[in-house]
Amino acid sequence: MPTIEDLHRSTDSAVAVSVSTGVVSPVMPRTFTPRKKKKPWKSWLLFLLFAGPNVALLIVFTYKPLLQSLYYSTLQWNLGSASAIPVGLGNYVTWFDDPGTVRVVTVTLIFTIATVGGGMVIGLLFAVLLNRKLHGRGAARTIVVAPYVLSGVAVGLLWLFVFDPNFGITAALLDAIGVASPPWYNDPHWALVMVIIVYLWKNVGYVALIYLAALQSVPRDLLEAASLDGASPVRAFRNIVLPLLGPTTFFLSITTLLSSLQSFDIIQAMTKGGPLEGTTTMMYQIYQEGFQAGRAGYSSAVATILFAVLLVVTLIQMKYVEKRVHY
Repeated sequence: MPTIEDLHRSTDSAVAVSVSTGVVSPVMPRTFTPRKKKKPWKSWLLFLLFAGPNVALLIVFTYKPLLQSLYYSTLQWNLGSASAIPVGLGNYVTWFDDPGTVRVVTVTLIFTIATVGGGMVIGLLFAVLLNRKLHGRGAARTIVVAPYVLSGVAVGLLWLFVFDPNFGITAALLDAIGVASPPWYNDPHWALVMVIIVYLWKNVGYVALIYLAALQSVPRDLLEAASLDGASPVRAFRNIVLPLLGPTTFFLSITTLLSSLQSFDIIQAMTKGGPLEGTTTMMYQIYQEGFQAGRAGYSSAVATILFAVLLVVTLIQMKYVEKRVHY
């Protein structure tokens, strides 16, 4: 009877030995099949299948209009005219030399700072209140968030009646406490304040909703440990909650900034840029020059400048502000 060593030395067939029974049984030799390499064109086909539609939409509706606007900004071209005269950077020089540019930029800065800063602060306060276990919390959340889903034009028309100096709710409330209603529609400064209030009323719910979701993800054990260590709720919020809200704050600072600089519908519905251009932002100036005055080339130059401002501010936020955010 052959020994196990002899069986292992056999080159005719592979065998296996059962330790318990001592029976030797033949085993088929192991075969290795090489793995087929995925063809490169199949990977590209899969990529195009999933990403192709989105890339096509971006090219058609984002990048192509952007390049067209950049090209039109170098032309002296009026809507309805068949001819366009190349002027190079002439439209940009005209915009910077225009005395009204300082006022438009100032209005844009005031509107943006007030809506972004005010929206972040008020939205965070609402989120903190709505995160507490209060009676009717669900209804309160709906009331705060509901204005955000409304049309900006509808909101503007609604608030026209609220701020009406003759029969508006604001005038009635101020008259009840013996205060005269401000000239909302006749004074440039009060008109800008009015537009800022309406914009905040509509969009603060978005900020509150995002902050509320972030607050609910804060670990409760950290707050309980801080409470056991004797930290007051204000100190725990400042030292624990606010740093954990850093990524959310960074995200909201970008999205609210972009939304504020592109605001148009509320201004169009309420003031149409007036009075005395007191509510004319850069976005509204693009509409005025392009669709009302018909200066397509000049309007494209203003749009390009606004895009450059948005790009630079966003890059600065991503480069410097994000470094202070702890994920």
